[in-house]
Amino acid sequence: MQVHVADHPLISHKLTVLRDESTDSPTFRRLVDELVTLLTYEATRDVRVEPVDVQTPVAMARGVRLTEPRPLVVPILRAGLGMLEGMQRLLPTAEVGFLGMVRNEETLEAVTYAERLPDDLTGRQCYVLDPMLATGGSLAAAINFLVKRGANDIIAITILATPEGISRIESDLQGVDVPVTLVTAGLDDGLDERAYIVPGLGDAGDRLYGVAD
Repeated sequence: MQVHVADHPLISHKLTVLRDESTDSPTFRRLVDELVTLLTYEATRDVRVEPVDVQTPVAMARGVRLTEPRPLVVPILRAGLGMLEGMQRLLPTAEVGFLGMVRNEETLEAVTYAERLPDDLTGRQCYVLDPMLATGGSLAAAINFLVKRGANDIIAITILATPEGISRIESDLQGVDVPVTLVTAGLDDGLDERAYIVPGLGDAGDRLYGVAD
C-alpha cells in the first residue's frame, strides 16, 4: 500500500483547528469539507482520463475527460458522510455508494451493517472516505469488500491515520493484487488503551453530528 501524507500549510492549518476541542460542530463540519476538498486534489492525481477534442471559440483543442466507468466514491457511514460533499466538489460526476461499518468496542473488529453498492465493480476506480484510520479494521474490511466485487484500484482518504492502522491494512491485504493508496492529512503517534488516536481529534462522527446514543 502506498501512503501519502499531504504536506501543505492550508491542510496543516485546518487540521490544527479540527483538533481543538473548543471547535464547535458547525465549524468542524465546514473545516472537514474544506480539508477533504484539498485532500481530493491530492488523491485524484491518477484519476483515469481519456483524450477528447473540444471546440473553443477560436479553434479545436485537445483535452481530457473522465473515463467510463466513472469513479465510485464510497463514504463509510456515518462519519464518512461528512467528507462526501468536499469530495463531490471536485468530482461532481462520480457515482456514490455507501458502506455502513461499525467497530465492535469489545473485539475492535469491524462489522458491516448496511451497504448500497453496485454488485459488479469490475474495472472501477474507488475512493473510500473514512475520517479516522485508527485500528484499521473498518477500512481494511471496506477495501476487501470492494475488491471482492471487482474494484481494481482503491484510494482511501482519511483525515488522520496511525502506524497501527496502516500496518493492519497492509497485513489484511496481503495477497490482494489490487493497488491501494492511502491519502491522509496527518500521521499521528498511535493509539491509546481505548484504541483512540493520539493526539487525534476525538470521535469524528460525534464532533460532526453530535453524540448519538
